[in-house]
Amino acid sequence: MSKMKYSLPGQAEDGAYAADRPLQAGQEYKFAAVRVTARQKQWSLARIAKLCAASTAVAVPAWPVLAQAEPVIGASAHLFTSSQVVGLSVVIGVISAALLSTLWLVRQRGNLENESREIRSALSDAQQRISQYEALIADKNRRIVIWDGGARPELLGQLPPETGAPQDNEFLAFGLWLKARSASELERAVGRLREQAESFDMVIETMRDEVIEAQGRVSGGRAFVRFVALNNLRAELAELKIERDRLMTSISAFQTMLDAIDMPAWQRDTAGRLTWVNHAYGDAVEAQSPQQAVNEGREILTTVARERIHASTTPESPFHDTISTVVRGNRTFFDVVDVKVPNGSAGLAVDVSDVEAVRAELERTLKSHAETLDHLATPVAIFDGDRRLQFYNQAFVSLWELDISFLESKPDNSELLERLRAAKKLPDQLNWKSWKETALSVYRSLDTQSDLWHLPNGQTLRVFATAHPQGGATWVFENLTEQVDLETRYNTLVKVQGETIDHLSEGVAVFGPDGRIRLSNPAFRALWGITETEAKPGTHIRGIGEACAPSYDQPDGWKTFAELITSFDDERRSSQGTLELLSGLVLDFAVIPLPNAQTMLTFVNMTDSVRAERALTEKNEALRKADELKNDFVQHVSYELRSPLTNIIGFTDLLRTPGVGPLNERQAEYIDHIATSSSVLLTLVNDILDLATVDAGIMRLNYAEIDLADLLDDVSMQIADRLHESGVSLEITAPAYLGSIVADPQRLKQILLKLLANAANFSPEGASIALDCRREGTDFVFSVRDRGPGISPDMIATVFDRFATGAKSGKRGGAGLGLSIVDSFVSLHNGEVSIDSEPGKGTTVTCRIPSINLPHSVAAE
Repeated sequence: MSKMKYSLPGQAEDGAYAADRPLQAGQEYKFAAVRVTARQKQWSLARIAKLCAASTAVAVPAWPVLAQAEPVIGASAHLFTSSQVVGLSVVIGVISAALLSTLWLVRQRGNLENESREIRSALSDAQQRISQYEALIADKNRRIVIWDGGARPELLGQLPPETGAPQDNEFLAFGLWLKARSASELERAVGRLREQAESFDMVIETMRDEVIEAQGRVSGGRAFVRFVALNNLRAELAELKIERDRLMTSISAFQTMLDAIDMPAWQRDTAGRLTWVNHAYGDAVEAQSPQQAVNEGREILTTVARERIHASTTPESPFHDTISTVVRGNRTFFDVVDVKVPNGSAGLAVDVSDVEAVRAELERTLKSHAETLDHLATPVAIFDGDRRLQFYNQAFVSLWELDISFLESKPDNSELLERLRAAKKLPDQLNWKSWKETALSVYRSLDTQSDLWHLPNGQTLRVFATAHPQGGATWVFENLTEQVDLETRYNTLVKVQGETIDHLSEGVAVFGPDGRIRLSNPAFRALWGITETEAKPGTHIRGIGEACAPSYDQPDGWKTFAELITSFDDERRSSQGTLELLSGLVLDFAVIPLPNAQTMLTFVNMTDSVRAERALTEKNEALRKADELKNDFVQHVSYELRSPLTNIIGFTDLLRTPGVGPLNERQAEYIDHIATSSSVLLTLVNDILDLATVDAGIMRLNYAEIDLADLLDDVSMQIADRLHESGVSLEITAPAYLGSIVADPQRLKQILLKLLANAANFSPEGASIALDCRREGTDFVFSVRDRGPGISPDMIATVFDRFATGAKSGKRGGAGLGLSIVDSFVSLHNGEVSIDSEPGKGTTVTCRIPSINLPHSVAAE
């Protein structure tokens, strides 16, 4: 129910007038009316007291009059005695005071009756409004209880009968119609509301399982609680909230119970991550708290165990087995039960280490050895005294690709060899029986036997067979296939590398740590002009340097290479550089450390590239100087032309003034032509100067916030004369509020004026130019469309070029700089400009100007 307020003047407890009293407290208005009546009575008593004082004041002035009459009375003493005179004076004074007081009281009585009528009328209106508001508050779906400082509260409205809520004063006996939990929570909340002004919102349940929303608030010094009967979705939501509270209570009870037992318990999500653990779990993983164990993902079980549990557990068949793990550095066995649920899984572990220690000490040791061997990459098989297979690792299974069921049947060693021979996985033998007997003779031998098996699939195995003192044997199969392949490929690689190095165009030489050359290719010897004998393997680097001296006569030439190659520093340094031989060859060299403390020295002939680079550098420098000269010339000429043009325009305007003298019609026409031509020439000079500034990279934008509506008004005013001269009109289409943009106001205005002037120049007389403006995000997008002759497809690519004047249908010729300036200024704003035109259908130029966040200067590139 929304809160309404009503203002009724009445005196508050502090003597001021109260206003904006809450509508819910209907008794407040009656109380205010009584206060007004009491005030009226106090006021009447005060008036009466004033009347008495006034009568006394009227009687007092009579005494001077009597005093002045004393001589007269004394003169007539023979007629009256002194006592008679005094009595007469008193009687006259009292009669006068009574008459004046009576007249004043009659007037005040009339005023009091008028005020009483007004107060009764206001009280009647207030009671009528209170009745209306009480009717609005009364609702069968809600009830309001108001405490106004007294012990007896006021009840407004009612709740539906199906809720079981009493309609009389028993409503406040919450324990009679609410459930015990809801009643106790509500009574505590009401107590805090009345004593501490603490508001509350809660959902309570009645004895009939109906749901009610209770809201407690304090307003205007009064406490009130609103009870609202919920229905439909709100009731369902409240019931769900209550059911959730019940479930959370149950979950909390179970978690408390699990925290109290000395057995690690956990809960995981569907991805296998921990979501909850108990204190026993936290202690087992040495976490300061269960939450820390969850946050850090501390696992009590090994990865293999968790994967096994995840793979074998189903909703119908929980996992139950004994798992070994490490707790506080000690090997511990847990009897683990893990149950799969829709949102993950939950598990419990019971420590059975003591039982396992007594019962399976030997089994655990064997299992540990087996796990160690199972992680080896070398295939291993162990046979007992009866020559039956007792153990094999994963590498053994991968090597022979045998069925697990066959291996688990613990076959005899001879049977295993027969199976491998039948599968054609053993070496082909001329005498199979003799070969098998030799292989199985290990069981009768005291020494380890070793043999090489070349398998049909191309693998090479070194087989070790060792007999056990108590009987049995261990077979180890070392796979030498990769080693043999690597050796073969290495030899092949060495040959290929030698051939490759010999045919390289770059010179290559490899030196050992002793400074002696290991190999060199023909390109190395050709670049330095030495023979194969002078660079034969084993020659010291000093001898190589002496042989290369005629080609590179520098004191520190090969000495630097020798220091890098034979250095004893812990960190071997690489080096790069360029050197020029006496023959004119330019070589790029690189000193590259290699493994085994060897060093490779390479030389690349860069003569042609260097010569081309030098030529390009010289040409680029010449072009740069020419460009600088051109820019300086254009700027100088532009500035020099602008000064006399300004004088011409000024004198032309002066000649137009009446003070200089009258001009005939022809002189006035000539003056107009001079002014027009000077203005066009000044515009052209300014355009050339702007382009020169852009080319020189010194133009900077002066960013400021621009109101786009004001910008369009300014542009339309400045272009009006040009449009009138060309006989065309301008239509501006823009939304009601374009907003503002941060850009250079002067350059943005130039862009619009150039586009409109260009469109006016190519539009037929009487046509209309359209300027469409819009905002796309923070960008300002505008387009200028004319109905001119259009541009042919082969000319569109050159419209933004400077001095491009291919179109001859314009009213006024120009230098062809308008669109070029537009393109330059848009680019400076990091914007985009495009043109769309068809012959005979007109041209549309579209520009996009982005707005920047903070004002800053941007230099032209």
